Amino acid sequence: MSDTNSTEKKIILSGIQPTGTFTLGNYIGAIRNWGKLQDEYRCIYCIADLHAITVKQEPAKLRQHTVEAYALLMACGIDPKKSVAFIQSHNSCHAEMNWILSCSTQFGELSRMTQFKAKSEKHPDDINAGLFTYPVLMAGDILLYQADLVPIGEDQRQHLELARNVAQRFNQKYGELFKIPEAYIPEVGARVKSLQDPTKKMSKSDENANACIFILDDKDTIVRKFKKAVTDSESCVRFGEGKDGINNLMAIYSSVTGKSYDDIEREFDGRGYGDFKLAVGEAVADHLEPVRTEFARLMNDKAYIRECYTAGAEAAERIARRTMTKAYRKVGFVDA
Repeated sequence: MSDTNSTEKKIILSGIQPTGTFTLGNYIGAIRNWGKLQDEYRCIYCIADLHAITVKQEPAKLRQHTVEAYALLMACGIDPKKSVAFIQSHNSCHAEMNWILSCSTQFGELSRMTQFKAKSEKHPDDINAGLFTYPVLMAGDILLYQADLVPIGEDQRQHLELARNVAQRFNQKYGELFKIPEAYIPEVGARVKSLQDPTKKMSKSDENANACIFILDDKDTIVRKFKKAVTDSESCVRFGEGKDGINNLMAIYSSVTGKSYDDIEREFDGRGYGDFKLAVGEAVADHLEPVRTEFARLMNDKAYIRECYTAGAEAAERIARRTMTKAYRKVGFVDA
């Protein structure tokens, strides 16, 4: 893809780690919307494999998951001809910018990162320096491309704020270089909860296999998991306080069918939870069927996937290298 595409469009940047198949929560809350942004914005998407190694990875599986994640983005609507879509480690500017920005980031700022604390508790045997400093790498991901907007959830707001602070500090110290990015909050996007504990978000690391829907799950598996979804002691399909399980199922059903909560309540008036859970499961499975089909097609053409991510990395490097060169000059490095 050319890196001279419509300079008037605002730049949106986002990335996702290749840590296995995306969940229904990833899809509804973020990835499904990425494809819709391509006509309105200049979109840059990366598979964040550098971030992935802050926790232990099996190298062969990481390679497999990275290619699969790229194919999944395409299957979910990311068009490499419209967007810059690449694998993070294929552009060395990310690692280079990480060092430059590390020298403009305060130790105290990183020590206050809530995700570092959470991941340290989860991986107490591997509290490595990368786990501590990866918010700087994330800041570099954003600032390299002079991104105007970054799609984030609540759990990423702190990281975006760090990126803004680091950019402002660098600009004040060395002169204007980085654009200060803003959060992009999509108008629609349900926060999908665990099917077994609807007070928590859906997570691929959940120990209960029935808690999480993966977007490549087959129809029978999806329907079975929804049938086992936790609800409440009532039998009335309505949105309300104390009905976390039903609220979650209604949000999911609304997201994949486009029906309002009032429509859903009318549709299932007088019908029990069993009917509703079956309907949600079938609707989700049918909605995801085109994604599964396209993913299977793409994975049978690895040469095409490679062609796409190679071209994406070349386009990303051209954009990022301009910023990288200016940053080197700003801090006083001798031109190569």
